[in-house]
Amino acid sequence: MTEPETIEFKGQLVGRVGNCQLFVRTDAEGKKHFESDCLDKKAREELNAIFEEEAILRINPKVILEPEPEPDTRFNPTES
Repeated sequence: MTEPETIEFKGQLVGRVGNCQLFVRTDAEGKKHFESDCLDKKAREELNAIFEEEAILRINPKVILEPEPEPDTRFNPTES
């Protein structure tokens, strides 16, 4: 089994699993979640079956990601 490809696209991490693309999206409340765009219903059902069967999350120190910038919490960003 090959590893899914990932790319950076318009600031979003995109992964490809079968005939589906995965995106990390942030909702209006600031919560992040996965969304996918699939080629057809069959591809969507296959992706759903993978998530239902088992989801494994690993830490891999060899993966180098840019740290996310801290949000600017100042009331007036021009202040020091």
